[in-house]
Amino acid sequence: MSLENKITTALKDAMRAKDTNALNALRAIKSAILLAKTEKAGTTLDEKTEIALLQKLHKQRMESAEIYHQQNRPELAAEEESQMRIIEQFLPEPLSEEELTAMLKEIIEQTGASSPADMGKVMGLANAKAAGRATGKEISAKVRELLSS
Repeated sequence: MSLENKITTALKDAMRAKDTNALNALRAIKSAILLAKTEKAGTTLDEKTEIALLQKLHKQRMESAEIYHQQNRPELAAEEESQMRIIEQFLPEPLSEEELTAMLKEIIEQTGASSPADMGKVMGLANAKAAGRATGKEISAKVRELLSS
């Protein structure tokens, strides 16, 4: 089942349950999918593009929640965090720290990277392999740690 179909099903369920917060989050996802499809002239989206869309929406909600917390607006922050949790349901399961470390050690071994100067080689492969299961920030920090030790 494609992401769009899953979203449509969840949207119908949220409508039946009269869950306005879920409706807002699901409508934002559906809107982003439709916008991406029209930009690419009616082509279907691949899984990688769908995950990138979801990550972008998740990151937007996270940043908004942080801003609302800084501005002492807990009711708005709670709404953003609630939508963030709904978006997380459609993202792939994140890598644990042990899984990420093992994957990065394998990539470092494959590329022959030995110093922080070789970080670019590792990052390209790691971002492709972790696709949606770890953020670039997490990968970067772990690669830097592994290469400098």
